[in-house]
Amino acid sequence: MKKIDFEQLKHTPETETLSILDETGTIVNEDLVPELTDEQLTELFKQMVWSRVLNERSTKLNRQGRLGFFAPTSGEEASQIGSNFAMTPDDFILPAYRDVPQLVQHGLPLYQAFLWSRGHVDGNKYPDDFQALPPQIIIGAQYVQTAGVALGIKKNAKKTVAYTYTGDGGTSQGDFYEGINFAGAFQAPAVFIVQNNGYAISVPRDKQTAAPALAQKAVAAGIPGIQVDGMDALAVYAATKAARDWAAAGNGPVLIETLTYRYGPHTLSGDDPKRYRTSAEVDDWQRKDPLIRMRKYLTDKGLWTTEKEQAWEEEVNQEINDAIKKTESIAPQKVSDFLKNTFVDTPPTIQAEIAAYTAKESD
Repeated sequence: MKKIDFEQLKHTPETETLSILDETGTIVNEDLVPELTDEQLTELFKQMVWSRVLNERSTKLNRQGRLGFFAPTSGEEASQIGSNFAMTPDDFILPAYRDVPQLVQHGLPLYQAFLWSRGHVDGNKYPDDFQALPPQIIIGAQYVQTAGVALGIKKNAKKTVAYTYTGDGGTSQGDFYEGINFAGAFQAPAVFIVQNNGYAISVPRDKQTAAPALAQKAVAAGIPGIQVDGMDALAVYAATKAARDWAAAGNGPVLIETLTYRYGPHTLSGDDPKRYRTSAEVDDWQRKDPLIRMRKYLTDKGLWTTEKEQAWEEEVNQEINDAIKKTESIAPQKVSDFLKNTFVDTPPTIQAEIAAYTAKESD
């Protein structure tokens, strides 16, 4: 596999989109094909199918009132799963609210992800050895946090990285620039991933910035920037694996822009994409679907069949059934619980409110 020249990319970010697998499932860049075994390729695709099924089921569970906040992920499987697949369990993930699939694949039990969606405090209780923070709701804030975590990794002389995600709109936030600048200045081992799906909720990318490519924003921080076909799982994996190894070796952070597309709304609770996207645009992107091209690639290699996919989808649906059942078996929070969880040192006025609500709740 040909190496990506990140040292060169510090000064002249790649403006040509890195691609390996085209829309027909054909390899178009033999030099960059990642060194993955047949088992690893199959596992990568299984995780992508898992993510698509999770999106479909989460949408239904939300509409049934059994889940709360949900940001659709369908269409972004190559970007999300392909990048996460390049990481190790010892790497530290700082996800945004659309990055629950990566968080679960990194090790978070699915029922806890569902609890987080429902706003339950137990959804945020992670073991000390789980290398992750809960999904960040504030746009771009995770970039500053990632710079800090990465600096901690460097100070502890660990050969791991901190990695995070934001959308194209996140690159218009001050936290984005502060995060990549700080990490670049201190050569902290961070991998910053921008999932460019074309819209910050409803605002088109060209209305947010005049930058020809979001990867070029890395120049200001003196770090490598690379743009990747975010519908191509192999390209995303290859770029992320190379970036991870570069950062873990002590060379500083990397910014990756994945060109991807979310088929659904920004969130199920407050967005109607038909008001700002045409059906023709959606159809065009769906022809580039990451599952279609990866499925064709694996089928041609004799690694995948329709029967395997159907059986796997049944397993995934059962996993989701078990997880939501466990989620719904956990006692809901009370008003007094919310107040207790707000403060480390609870003020006297809040203590009085807790006592009052506790009395009401016990009636």
